Amino acid sequence: MRTMLVLVVLLGLAAHPAMAAAPVDMAVVPAGEFTMGSPAGDSDEQPAHRVYVDAFSMDKYEVTVGQYAAFLQAKSVDPPSDWKTMNQPAHQKRPVANVEWAEADGYCKWAGKRLPTEAEWEKAARGTDDRIYPWGNDPPTPLLTNFGKTEWDNHAVLAPVGTLEAGKSPYGIYDMAGNVWEWVSDWYDYNYYKTSPSQNPAGPSTGGTKAIRGGAWNSNPRAMRSANRSLISPTDQGLNGFRCAKTP
Repeated sequence: MRTMLVLVVLLGLAAHPAMAAAPVDMAVVPAGEFTMGSPAGDSDEQPAHRVYVDAFSMDKYEVTVGQYAAFLQAKSVDPPSDWKTMNQPAHQKRPVANVEWAEADGYCKWAGKRLPTEAEWEKAARGTDDRIYPWGNDPPTPLLTNFGKTEWDNHAVLAPVGTLEAGKSPYGIYDMAGNVWEWVSDWYDYNYYKTSPSQNPAGPSTGGTKAIRGGAWNSNPRAMRSANRSLISPTDQGLNGFRCAKTP
């Protein structure tokens, strides 16, 4: 009987391969178009334009201190600044911060993944209905996102990942507004949307700054809009965190 049940499960997965496409800690974002940018946003978000993105998977959660600790141990690389403060038992499920772009990129590659593009990140955050925030168009509240704080409090200001259930994106992805800014793969170009390709845009081939998305624990509501773009030097740790993506 047990053998028959196993065969039924395997046959079901073979008939529906998408069901097994992503690990349990990732969400599948299906292929298709969405509106990238915002006519009501800053000028680097304009023009709003239709973009087709191939299917991909995105981490449901920002990479945590505990996960990053495993990476540091495996790779024997230097930790980010303030690591002793972050790497405490109370913070293991909070997002890692103070991470440079190359460190985030290195973690994702170590995990068999990659950093998402700006287009992938924005689609994963807002879906296909032009919503302002991951949860919809309602203004942020403490039940939806971790934002508007003023004191860092030695990493305790960050919310443990996956705790703000009401703030999920249309694809079930947590904390895409607030908590920590998130690195993406793209070089930042203020005018990129004026010439961006309509399929799978990946940003300029070179640049001096990298794009970051989503706002952070100390951001105002405008900075946490899913279409908002910000930039920072790739070697600036700031309070940046990240999550990874994977194809498909």
